[in-house]
Amino acid sequence: MRKEKTVVLIVNLGTPDSPSRWDVYTYLREFLSDPRVIDVNPILRFLLVNGVIAPFRSKESSKVYKEVWTDEGSPLLLYSESFTSKLKKELGEEIHVELAMRYKNPSLTKKLLKIREMKADRILVVPMFPQYASATTGSIHDKVMEVVSTWETIPEVNFINNFYSEPSFINSFVNIGRKYNPENYEHILFSYHGLPQRHLVKSDPGNHCLKKENCCGSICDDNHFCYSAQCYETTRLLTEELSIPKEKYSICFQSRLGKDPWTQPYTSDVIEELAEKGVKRVLVFCPAFVTDCLETTIEIGEEYNEEFVEKGGEKLELVHSLNDEDFWVEGFAKYLQSYLNAGNPISKITGSPSV
Repeated sequence: MRKEKTVVLIVNLGTPDSPSRWDVYTYLREFLSDPRVIDVNPILRFLLVNGVIAPFRSKESSKVYKEVWTDEGSPLLLYSESFTSKLKKELGEEIHVELAMRYKNPSLTKKLLKIREMKADRILVVPMFPQYASATTGSIHDKVMEVVSTWETIPEVNFINNFYSEPSFINSFVNIGRKYNPENYEHILFSYHGLPQRHLVKSDPGNHCLKKENCCGSICDDNHFCYSAQCYETTRLLTEELSIPKEKYSICFQSRLGKDPWTQPYTSDVIEELAEKGVKRVLVFCPAFVTDCLETTIEIGEEYNEEFVEKGGEKLELVHSLNDEDFWVEGFAKYLQSYLNAGNPISKITGSPSV
């Protein structure tokens, strides 16, 4: 009797093929040309990306990539490959597991074509972003639907939308966090990747976003799709498990690009305020990232630590990400297996994509 062929497709953001300026330039150009990332007029986006951002930013970004690059390659890709390899073992031989990147390599388009050749009955697309954002998870969903919608025979395609409150995710960060002894720090930061505020507003069909103070403070029917609200909920769950009182932690957002208002408060501002208050030791979690990358290792671990010390602090310590930790792989495998067994997808397409 024929067995159903299921493919779990793990997708992360992407990384340059090398830290050379050219490879960084081509990566930035592909990434920033995505209309879900820079959501402005297409002509303006083309001019900004190709005439300003990619040419000028690639030089400095190349230097930073060289700091983290190893003899084996990009840490983000290496951790992703290791995670995927371990996940294959946990899920067993009957489930095929593939890795792709939204931008650059391994190419998402090519990986989907490989899956098509495998004649898969079912594809589970797993963007590795705990909190949903149009510029990350939404972009992956969009690209998958764009490619698959051209196939004559479309298999069952399911999407993981988010896992910001999934126990395996929360417990894994708690396990790592405890190793840093949070009680020995004066203040704890939960720093998430920022988004332009217009992205939050556009993702809210109910006109709820930013209409009242602390509208993201807790999950409700009005905001359960909101990236910021999901970040606050992740923080609530982590602080409860780690027994961190409210007065001892702050939520903030990093990696702002440009002058438009982004999700606030900004991590850089919070760090400066803590230093001015005389806080000497700060511990930082980055629960928007399941894999360490430039935004964690360099931006938080080095740049913000330097800023904090310059302002009078002593130490700003980064809690490393989940990467390929065995307990994270094991827990996430159980989550995916229970999802597959339930046969109750969050979203499914069986025809042309809807955007």
